[in-house]
Amino acid sequence: MLDWLNPLSDSYGLAGIFLSALLSATLLPGNSELALLLWLQARPDTAWSALAVASLGNTLGSLTSFWLGLRLAHRGSDALTAKLSPRALCWLQRHGSTTLLLAWLPLVGDALCLAAGWLRLPPLLSALYILLGKTLRYLLIVLPFV
Repeated sequence: MLDWLNPLSDSYGLAGIFLSALLSATLLPGNSELALLLWLQARPDTAWSALAVASLGNTLGSLTSFWLGLRLAHRGSDALTAKLSPRALCWLQRHGSTTLLLAWLPLVGDALCLAAGWLRLPPLLSALYILLGKTLRYLLIVLPFV
């Protein structure tokens, strides 16, 4: 079924996983889990590399939403407040950066990252929690292949 992947080297395939994960973490539609799963079926020997690449790409994608929220906060855009999920804001105000462990959730994760930037949560701590949550999610997909 996946014979078309054979001519591609590992680096091209992993670059595709990275790109899929990066774009899936933005407001663009995507399904990086499916791309990762298909890749692992063809190349299970690259499971740990694929985990690292997918986690990094997905984290960087979420950090673009964080950065956008941060930029809007610096501009004093109160219009964003009306568009942000009140639930996301409440969770972030109550639990801080730890809430970003849930950044992997579809749709909700994007709102959490945007709101975290807008609330000016600590960037490094936020990035760490985003990375941890996303890595744990991908780990569940990768574990059967190791």
